[in-house]
Amino acid sequence: MKMKEKEVKVSPLKNFVAGGVGGACLLLAGHPLDTIKVRLQTQPKPSGTQCLVYTGAYDCFRKTVSKEGVLGLYKGMGAPLMGVAPMMAISFFGFALGKQLQQTDPGKPLTSTQLFVSGCLAGIFTTVIVAPGERIKCLLQVQSSRGGTKYSGPLDCALQLYKEQGIRSVYKGTLLTLIRDVPSTGLYFLAYENLKINLTPEGQSVSQLSTPRILLAGGVAGILNWTIALPPDVLKSNFQTAADRKYSGLADVLKTLLREEGPKALYKGSNAVFLRAFPANAACFLGFEVALKGLNILAPSW
Repeated sequence: MKMKEKEVKVSPLKNFVAGGVGGACLLLAGHPLDTIKVRLQTQPKPSGTQCLVYTGAYDCFRKTVSKEGVLGLYKGMGAPLMGVAPMMAISFFGFALGKQLQQTDPGKPLTSTQLFVSGCLAGIFTTVIVAPGERIKCLLQVQSSRGGTKYSGPLDCALQLYKEQGIRSVYKGTLLTLIRDVPSTGLYFLAYENLKINLTPEGQSVSQLSTPRILLAGGVAGILNWTIALPPDVLKSNFQTAADRKYSGLADVLKTLLREEGPKALYKGSNAVFLRAFPANAACFLGFEVALKGLNILAPSW
């Protein structure tokens, strides 16, 4: 029989610091494949005798490194990196707040539905930070493959977007970001919490879970997250990076992609997504758990 878990309250400050560490680990481990994913998702459909720019994840990786060097895989990382600490802090705080609001009896574990709802709340909280960062990241990631260098970096991109069309341009794609992140974040946290419990050996506490098992739980949670996040992510990437074509909204992006490329268009970049999902999210949760344990030892009164 597994040990009963004692509820531990985590301060917002510890949540912020540990979440920042986890988010930085996620970005460093997963951004190269995120760049490949966005380029595969947004490459134009070939017409006539033209060929696809990239035939797959490996081809995109090879061509990117050949033309732009290894650092080309890290293009656009500045925008999400600047927002990763508050984003992850808010995400973990939102999840904890959701659990607290639904926890009527401290001695009774939350149901799967309650964990899912708590994760959805975390997804809503983070959209304010994620949406503009995603818009800037995607534009920086695709500009080289489109034969130009309009933006010199994240700040320049944000300023140009604001000057051209105001704050609405910076937040373009927010609704699609919500559609992507709310249910997927709910599944993300639900999967991680349940996997931690199921992977804990009999007679041990979940807090004693070994590093390999934390990596496994985090990696699987990341893969499950993207199984439902990928179609809206494809729509979001195309909507946010549209240059010569302007979509009127979600329905227009969906209709255009289905008409031009069929249902498979909603899963463009899937190889890169799932290759990235496991190591990136395993690194994220490990970074968070290690940082949290360290803070509990070094600053128990925070």
